[in-house]
Amino acid sequence: MNKNMFKAIKLILLTVLAIGMLYPIIWMFLSSFQANHEIFDFSVVFPRHWMFENYANGWNSIPGHNFGEFFGNSLLVSLVIVMGTVISAALTAYPFARLKFRGKKILFSLVIATLLLPTQILLIPRYILFVRFGWGDSYLPLTVPAFFAQVAGAFSIYLMIQFMKGIPKEMDEAALVDGCGYFRQFFQIIIPNCKPALFTVGIFAFIWSWDDFLNHLIYINSTAKFTVTLALRMFADTAAVVPWGQMFAMSVLSMLPSAIIFASAQKYFVEGIVTTGLKG
Repeated sequence: MNKNMFKAIKLILLTVLAIGMLYPIIWMFLSSFQANHEIFDFSVVFPRHWMFENYANGWNSIPGHNFGEFFGNSLLVSLVIVMGTVISAALTAYPFARLKFRGKKILFSLVIATLLLPTQILLIPRYILFVRFGWGDSYLPLTVPAFFAQVAGAFSIYLMIQFMKGIPKEMDEAALVDGCGYFRQFFQIIIPNCKPALFTVGIFAFIWSWDDFLNHLIYINSTAKFTVTLALRMFADTAAVVPWGQMFAMSVLSMLPSAIIFASAQKYFVEGIVTTGLKG
């Protein structure tokens, strides 16, 4: 088998795999332009009649509200979580990566051990705690923990540690000779050299918070405060016919922010992942 044939076979296999992975998204996109009876007619692939009105009707489908409000709520929550996650992960990772102190290995082991802790175990105690704080029906239970490395948690911290270890320590020594303290080293040396890792942590935090449904369902009750994931759930009304076309239309729109951010920051994302795997 010559090289050209091998490349052709590999290309065909990769194309088939890519289509298989993208098929649910393609099906949802095409279904967003179809009526209910066409969506579940598996003999129909492309819409017989393109119902562009599904997007307009779906946008204003919630009485007294529209999806512009829900997108704004999701964006607000996600941006605050991203900011908190990036700050907390960088601050937590810095001493583990650059400093020496007693009990460092034990503390680092405890941080990594939290990866083994199922999130569901913490749902009830966290809910009781936040309700006692008076944070019910607010965004505080979703955003405040991010500033204490509780959203992306050990994953983001570990990623930042590995990246920081790749920065030459001679820079720290030179800064100490010049009278630069730890905080100045962190903000003037470490942070500027950690942009790829910071972008990577931010992208992961945004996608996780944007797609989060369970935590939003637990803590948010008012329709005016609903995020996109909660608003999409309102289409599934058991007492009426579900407008699947409108729901799929809003689902397509809900995917755009994550796709746009990932595409625009892909350079930093790839660099952050690759260099983190090589250093440390």
